Amino acid sequence: MRRERSEKSPVINPKSRELRKEKKKDVGRKLETGNKTGGKFKNKQENDEQSTTKFRNKPEGEAKQTKKPWTEKESFHKPETHTRGFKKSSPTDKPVAKKGFRLDEKIRLNRFLSNSGVCSRREADTYIQSGCVTVNGKIVSELGSKVSLNDDVRFNGQQLTPERKVYLLLNKPKGYVTTTDDPQERKTVMDLIKDACPERIYPVGRLDKDTTGLLLFTNDGDLVKKLTHPSHSRKKIYQAYLDKPLTKNHLLEIAKGVELEDGFIAADSINYVDENDKREIGIEIHSGQNRVVRRIFAHLGYEVQKLDRVYFAGLTKKNLTRGKWRFLSQIEINQLKMQ
Repeated sequence: MRRERSEKSPVINPKSRELRKEKKKDVGRKLETGNKTGGKFKNKQENDEQSTTKFRNKPEGEAKQTKKPWTEKESFHKPETHTRGFKKSSPTDKPVAKKGFRLDEKIRLNRFLSNSGVCSRREADTYIQSGCVTVNGKIVSELGSKVSLNDDVRFNGQQLTPERKVYLLLNKPKGYVTTTDDPQERKTVMDLIKDACPERIYPVGRLDKDTTGLLLFTNDGDLVKKLTHPSHSRKKIYQAYLDKPLTKNHLLEIAKGVELEDGFIAADSINYVDENDKREIGIEIHSGQNRVVRRIFAHLGYEVQKLDRVYFAGLTKKNLTRGKWRFLSQIEINQLKMQ
């Protein structure tokens, strides 16, 4: 009985039989078009041949135009675009003033005074209110007033012009007085920088006649106030050469602080420059008192024979020989203003 059933053909769904026929037809189609030389590869070749013949049928002039030169293919320069709101400079533009202001541009009066090197902007407001400033012959005492480069601005009767900001560093030699004008007609630091720039610059702080080292010059009133005001504590390092070796007890006493005639003063840091020569001392201090380093050592019975400022507010004497000067870099200027 089982044998008879096995000999019988399996029961097939008529729908599945039709599906099989359809599959066979699809397989036949694939076999006809599935060869490497036929099918989609064949269609691709036909498309390539058509595009080739199409290009060949073009006139020679058109074919040459479609081929880009090497410079266009290989260069990676971004094409020039005009950004909205920006204007390209042209030789017909109005001349620009020395500071960068246009002749007809209006700027605040206190800024005008500050750029002229008279004072800082905050101090300029005081001068304006007190009636020290005139514009085109009339006293201007109202804060917020604006002027242009075409206006005649005077401070205490002296005509002013806004100058560009200048920052100059001098390695001061011995024998020069730190002042802009000396009634005794001694040599001044201004003699060393007289040909540096046309702007009127002046020293920041003081070094006495026998002290050498770093001295900064500028016409930036705001920066001068920041560098000289006691609250900002600008770091200064001196190398002092004494008449006799400094004892360890005196060194510790200077670090703790000593009482001078004008108040208590302590060094931020102090040590021997050379352990074998205890007459050469390095001392860091931020006080701006007059001759403070010499007076500290004199208080303990020492005489400073040589005094050299080797560091001032982040600036050093690197590559700056004695008696020479240089302009500050933009990085140095930014660091001074950020402190």
